[in-house]
Amino acid sequence: MDALIDGSLFPVLRIALQPGERLVAETGELSWKSPHVTLNTSTAGAGNSGFFGSVSRMIAGGGLFMTEYRAEGAPGMVAFAAKIPGHITEHTLDGSRAYLVHRHGFIAGTEGVRLDLAFQRKLGACLFGGEGFVLQRISGHGQFWAELGGEIIAHDLAPGEQIDVHPGHVGMFEESVQFDITMLPGIRNKLFGGDGLFLARLTGRGASGCRP
Repeated sequence: MDALIDGSLFPVLRIALQPGERLVAETGELSWKSPHVTLNTSTAGAGNSGFFGSVSRMIAGGGLFMTEYRAEGAPGMVAFAAKIPGHITEHTLDGSRAYLVHRHGFIAGTEGVRLDLAFQRKLGACLFGGEGFVLQRISGHGQFWAELGGEIIAHDLAPGEQIDVHPGHVGMFEESVQFDITMLPGIRNKLFGGDGLFLARLTGRGASGCRP
């Protein structure tokens, strides 16, 4: 399986499949494909099976159904185009870590990649975290591709290192990064700051990506 990301403002992900190779994606993500690629849509996929797994995936911003793409009898190709200006990023999972991605961020993954719902455990993050309240958790083994709007500014946080980010600009981060909510200091900042009362505080260690 080979993947190529083309374009700048609205990038396109093209994945070449060898006969028998399998790819799972959100339903409705397909842009085009070759005739030898077959589709099978069901509530199973991305490591989740059964009714509750499908509902959990839907709450996290995905769909109730997933689509499996498979090359039959000959090599094939499937393409997914970005829906908003931004970037498509590729990531590899080895089973030792997971990523938390903003809602609607997951595009597709290889066999062995699992897509789950991730609620933030802390009350502050739940009440004021915006998109940080409900996230997609991506784990397992294999490759997956995510879509992030706008530019991506990557931060590699050392153990204990912190960065405060507007909740709407948190794109994705490793599960080892702690996500919490902090209130802006000072009464004038609270009343007239214009940027909201709360910021997301990300604490390392791990990688995170912010969207300007």
